[in-house]
Amino acid sequence: MTGTAAVLRTPLYETHVAAGAQMVEFGGWMMPLQYGSMRTEHMAVRGAAGIFDVSHMGEFLVRGVEGAAALERIVSNRVGDLADGQARYNILCADDGGIIDDALVYREAADHHIVIVNAGPREQDLAHFQEHGAGVVDVTMELALLAVQGPRAVEILRPLTPVDLDAIGYYHFANGDLGGIPTSFSRTGYTGEDGFELLVPWDRAVDAWQLVIEAGAPNGLVPCGLGARDTLRLEAAMRLSGQDIDRSTNPLEAGLGWAVKLDKGDFVGREALQRIKDAGGPARQMIGLELEGRAIARHGYPVSDGGRVVGEVTSGTFSFTLGKAVAMGYVERECAESNALTVEVRGEPVPARRVPMPFYKRPKN
Repeated sequence: MTGTAAVLRTPLYETHVAAGAQMVEFGGWMMPLQYGSMRTEHMAVRGAAGIFDVSHMGEFLVRGVEGAAALERIVSNRVGDLADGQARYNILCADDGGIIDDALVYREAADHHIVIVNAGPREQDLAHFQEHGAGVVDVTMELALLAVQGPRAVEILRPLTPVDLDAIGYYHFANGDLGGIPTSFSRTGYTGEDGFELLVPWDRAVDAWQLVIEAGAPNGLVPCGLGARDTLRLEAAMRLSGQDIDRSTNPLEAGLGWAVKLDKGDFVGREALQRIKDAGGPARQMIGLELEGRAIARHGYPVSDGGRVVGEVTSGTFSFTLGKAVAMGYVERECAESNALTVEVRGEPVPARRVPMPFYKRPKN
């Protein structure tokens, strides 16, 4: 149970259980953590392809010219200059600049947008939109979302649809069908690999899943759970809402300033973020770390500089792709370039070297 509300299930719940997935609660939903080996799933996405059920994500419809104007006032990035069929990453800020959630905004038309938000804060996001004048419609329980990710993703999906997938650019989408199933194909993802996120009707999710599994299995595609999704996104340094970013953080310190357009006009949180910028920037900074030896940093582990605690880890894991432990977290700005950082792992200080993020970049074709 989450509070007094029942834990929700995606339309693929029974399919996951039948496949032997280990199920866990996440963001108020029962979701597959892994089907077998998390490492196997992770490496399949890096080397071939994987399919994820991400139907726990929230989907809002924003319609009308007034709705589009309200959307511009709510999100941190520009959306008014999007072209039809284009998507853009955005931050939902509170008045004090703190992060409520991050979201993707998709423009179907000038008066028709789809916003995809995270599962846990979905109801809070909905209230935030309504408070600031966007008459959104929550269609989360009408649409399912599948992610097909990996270097062979396009090759696997291409025979299943008449849509020219190769013509869809990064952060663009096109509507069509997948084996006769109405589908929106979005060239986005959360793994650092190429691929598509497929928005399909809730009652056709099982059909779409099975179609992709059957077509992809001979090409190395495997079903993947939240475990591999987390290790993959961390290698790609993608922030996790509620863990790397939350109300206690702002997008400038989180390294997401590129998604904040202070010059676009007024939006919720703009004044607070402008003050931070005018004061010389945030007092702390998110950085990437590589740990020595076999120690793995976890969320909440203290980061020290010369023995003094100067921050903490927000996400950490063993990188299956790189063969080393990596982490990201916040430290005091003046310590961000220090060569004496350590992470306290089970009471012991472990040397940690600052490294650029993302930790992993997919090879260029």
